[in-house]
Amino acid sequence: MSLLSVKGVSKFYEDHTALNNLNLEVKQGATFGLLGPNGAGKTSLIRIINQITGPDKGEILLNGERLKPEHIGQIGYLPEERGLYPKMKVGEQLLYLAQLKNLSKAEAKKRVREWLIRFEADSWWDKNIEELSKGMAQKVQFIATVIHQPELLILDEPFTGFDPINANLIKSEILRLRDEGATIIFSTHRMESVEEICDDIVLMNQGEKILEGELQQIKKDNKSGIILAQIENTPKIEKIQSGEIISQEIQNHNLCLRLKAKGNTNAVAQELLQLGTLLSFTEETPSLNEIFIQKIQA
Repeated sequence: MSLLSVKGVSKFYEDHTALNNLNLEVKQGATFGLLGPNGAGKTSLIRIINQITGPDKGEILLNGERLKPEHIGQIGYLPEERGLYPKMKVGEQLLYLAQLKNLSKAEAKKRVREWLIRFEADSWWDKNIEELSKGMAQKVQFIATVIHQPELLILDEPFTGFDPINANLIKSEILRLRDEGATIIFSTHRMESVEEICDDIVLMNQGEKILEGELQQIKKDNKSGIILAQIENTPKIEKIQSGEIISQEIQNHNLCLRLKAKGNTNAVAQELLQLGTLLSFTEETPSLNEIFIQKIQA
């Protein structure tokens, strides 16, 4: 079931088409990667979902209803360009932002305390934002985004400014929120983060969708046909009939091969079995970064 449906959405700016008849579905309870190079149309789409601007054509549905102002309370948005008030105290600012999302003062205070304790930041309550490091301020911005327990979270480059330890902390929180029922749109240029977090992705370029689907299936569909094999106690070989050897080396007396199959991979396996005991035989799966570059440059 889709939480968010984008149906034939187009957006024009003078002589520039930011989005061209875009259609996509974001499944409820999934983490959805919104990917593409600069200028692909990601920011334009995010702005429309947040009702900062509207589409020139098409519509967006949230839970089957056409997007309207009342839906803003169901959305949490973490922009790439953060927007905290540097002179305000952390506690005061989070209370203010939480109440803007229709939380009572008592409930807002309770949730802010819980989040600050979760981030080991309960001592920050009376600190001004300008006193915090960039990473500390990023945590405050993240809390402000999720404090009202939104149904849809839109995270634009959420790991910017974090060291590896705090990036892992935020990643864990994102996955926890998903497991508790939130639907997450995750926009980033860090493909390794997408592979760790996302269930589904869409790849956009020049305002159009060029690839969409379940992440693991996309990786399977884009396999290169390159095989990695290891054969026990076998010396290097000159060639095989069923494939083309790309590279080979001896590790602990075992032959490690990387080769391209000429046809059926079963034929490669059968031929390698004639050489010795086959310790491993797998088809190399491309990284999402490799798929990204291939599709964009196609």
